[in-house]
Amino acid sequence: MNPNAEFDIIVYGATGFTGRLVAEHLAARYGVDGEVRWAMAGRSADKLAQVRDEIGAPANTPLIVADAADPASLRAMVARGKAILTTVGPYQLYGSDLVAACAAAGTDYLDLSGEPTWMAEMIVAHDAAAKASGARILFSCGFDSIPFELGVFYTQRLARARLGHSVPRIKGRVRSMRGGLSGGTAASGAATMAAIQRNPALVGIMFNPFALTPGFTGPEQPRGDKPYVDEDLGQEVGPFMMATINTKNVHRSNLLQAHAYGADFVYDEMSVITPGAPTEFTDLGGAGAPKPGEGPSKAEREAGFYDLLFVGIDADGAQVRGSVYGDKDPGYGSTSKIIAETAICLVQEAPDVAGGIWVPGAALGDRLVTRLAERAGLTFKDETA
Repeated sequence: MNPNAEFDIIVYGATGFTGRLVAEHLAARYGVDGEVRWAMAGRSADKLAQVRDEIGAPANTPLIVADAADPASLRAMVARGKAILTTVGPYQLYGSDLVAACAAAGTDYLDLSGEPTWMAEMIVAHDAAAKASGARILFSCGFDSIPFELGVFYTQRLARARLGHSVPRIKGRVRSMRGGLSGGTAASGAATMAAIQRNPALVGIMFNPFALTPGFTGPEQPRGDKPYVDEDLGQEVGPFMMATINTKNVHRSNLLQAHAYGADFVYDEMSVITPGAPTEFTDLGGAGAPKPGEGPSKAEREAGFYDLLFVGIDADGAQVRGSVYGDKDPGYGSTSKIIAETAICLVQEAPDVAGGIWVPGAALGDRLVTRLAERAGLTFKDETA
């Protein structure tokens, strides 16, 4: 972290769909001269001013012009913040120079990346520099993958309290969910597919659960690619579209916690198949896919939610069950609150966290569980029978 910086948090991409929601949350909860010093950043000063006014942010909200195509402007922005919160994706197209700048300068970095091939590349390229400078680099600070990573963290905490030890197996199950996909998310998926077409070797990263744990490979993990009846739930489950990124982040979280869940830890994610119930994202692509900068309406975001169950099983078959509930649509209403509060937690509550490329739960643990429950609409519940 850059301790003498002008701002606690700079929201880079504040004129985009998700960045605007992040700025709106910060403005509504913290103003601009309160407990959090924050600024809006993007390519156009005029558009930043327009968005500032439209979301009701104070007129004196600082505006910073920075452009992913201009590395010097990125370095100038990085020098002014303790943390850069970026929503400018796809990150494999627009994020690499910013990660490099933060890692070099000792400035914290948070994003919403669900792009594992790029994240694996960044870990190799910049983890050592971030450790040396003290920069805390946090990928995947939205619906992918915080509710899942923290759901596992919370359920392991229940296991230690109830069973006296961590459990070697957790099942992540999406019981119900309603939400929309924005153009930015669709563009990230398209960029990843294009990268794989250029370099087919990246397929191995996409399907390797341990792609983000360099030097460590754990036991074989469930494939999660076919429906089946889950006997622990007594219900049919099917593939979950975010599992490819979430499982990788959960295994990296375990690695960064010195294998607190065990070196033999097994984890998978599936969706519960309930006829007539919402269990997936809407608007997943095709002709109706939104363009970048578009996304679900406020009414759709407010009507959205997600309900996640985590079943922890020990070697003797004893179980603990934890759940995570989000009060807005997963991709945008909830994600914007999660990343904003994660950034505040990192800057204000975690001076003890060393530099390096982290996942949020491993870095912030119980502090983040508490903050997201109090300020971001998440509910963590013990459902153990």
